[in-house]
Amino acid sequence: MSIWKSSAAFGGMTMISRVLGFVRDMLLARVFGASASMDAFFVVFKIPNFLRRLFAEGAFQQAFVPVLSEYRETSTREELKRYVDYMFGTLAAIVAVVVALGIAGAPLLVMLFAPGFTDDPAQLELAETMLAITFPYLLFISLTAFVASSLNAFGRFAMPALAPIWLNLSLIAATLIAAPFFDEPVMALAWGVFIAGILQLFFLLPFLARLGLLPRPRLGHHPGVRKTLRLMLPAMFGASVTQINLLVDTILASLLVAGSVSWLYYSDRLVELPLGVFGVAIGTVILPALSRAFARGSDEDYNRTVNGALRLTLLIGVPAMAGLIGLSVPILVTLFEYGAFTPTDTQMVSMAMVAYALGLPAFLLIKIFAPGFFARQDTVTPVRIAVISVVANLVFKALLVLPWILWLGGNLAHVGLALTTVMAAWVNALLLGWTLRQRGAWQVEAGTRRFVGHITFAALVMAGLLLWVSPAAEIWTGWAWFERLGAVLGLIALGVGIFLAAAAILGQTPRRLVSVVAFDRQVPPEHQ
Repeated sequence: MSIWKSSAAFGGMTMISRVLGFVRDMLLARVFGASASMDAFFVVFKIPNFLRRLFAEGAFQQAFVPVLSEYRETSTREELKRYVDYMFGTLAAIVAVVVALGIAGAPLLVMLFAPGFTDDPAQLELAETMLAITFPYLLFISLTAFVASSLNAFGRFAMPALAPIWLNLSLIAATLIAAPFFDEPVMALAWGVFIAGILQLFFLLPFLARLGLLPRPRLGHHPGVRKTLRLMLPAMFGASVTQINLLVDTILASLLVAGSVSWLYYSDRLVELPLGVFGVAIGTVILPALSRAFARGSDEDYNRTVNGALRLTLLIGVPAMAGLIGLSVPILVTLFEYGAFTPTDTQMVSMAMVAYALGLPAFLLIKIFAPGFFARQDTVTPVRIAVISVVANLVFKALLVLPWILWLGGNLAHVGLALTTVMAAWVNALLLGWTLRQRGAWQVEAGTRRFVGHITFAALVMAGLLLWVSPAAEIWTGWAWFERLGAVLGLIALGVGIFLAAAAILGQTPRRLVSVVAFDRQVPPEHQ
């Protein structure tokens, strides 16, 4: 299967999960709103999710897939299976210890990740209880990531991308069915997370068994495991830098007015749609392809894959950024402004959403450039760049956000948190791309700069016209949900049409756009 088809398969399954995720978030907003108890849940849910990025989808995947690809290319089937068994056992043992420590240290973790909760003993106690329930999710989801990464390395992308539906279904069931049976309804969500981890793991295991790679956990010394852990340790920081920056936002948001954590959550979720569907899909698919190209010593295949991914990423990311900015209020009113979610919540989330959207191309580029290093089994360079990015994020917040919090009241400080995170993401993305190019691992193909300029101009035209034609927020709130949905879908279709028309005027016709983002060959001369 080609990289394009693999990306489409992964993205299609991820889209199903993301749409279901929006149904989940709509229910959460309607039932629980942006309250202190929801702030507690979002903080609690973020802690194991952050560690998941360290042990699973981030560092582990980036270190495991290249080594697994190397075994697949150069070793026997027996040696490959032996590596899988030892790696599975080692990962399970390490994460189990972390989970035990996390449960024991739940009160300390809550105070560390949400120091603002100490002012509300009830909120602090609720968060501590929910964290003890949700922490085992880290073990199950880390093993799920192991299975998903193994399937990805063998070109099986669809089912791993579909697995997150079980988290969404579990939380939907917790909201609609289980919540009324709890004295504190939000507690049902914690149990929903716990159950979801088990469901995702056992959903994927049969697909790995079909490949003959169902792991039999083993502990002991193994050269492949040692190599993976050596690559994984620095990657634990480098692959998760975006999450670290977002986590800093959560910590500082816990010091702000009630609802700030929830406002950032909902805004980040909307920006995560194109990032999760397309960025993660492309990054996941190209890592095995880049790893195999590097193992074969094929610089041409490596460079062509990076360039194809870059063009496709920008073609998706730049218009998506413009669309999120132009339609922020209509999208939020349509998805969330019902029940406990108020017009004030919509306004606050909208401002943070615009700020996060400005960083969408950067978040997507990181998903492309970082695997370029990991595939070459270089996890040190991304870490060095990640350190610079995190330091930049802290400096930006110290200069731009903390004075706002301390002296200006902080009612809109959550917007500054989002904006400074975006600034740090651009630092990370640009340094990754520049370093990859300076080392000769990647060369920009001719015509790419003009292509980027054209789609950027077309996206700006789209955003401006959408802002101009969109009805005011108070008009939207007078409509029923189906009227809002119809209007939003119509505006999205209008935006797509505006973008394609503006791009075509500049010479980027739909046919040329399809040709330019092809993974499997260079840009045709007539399109450069």
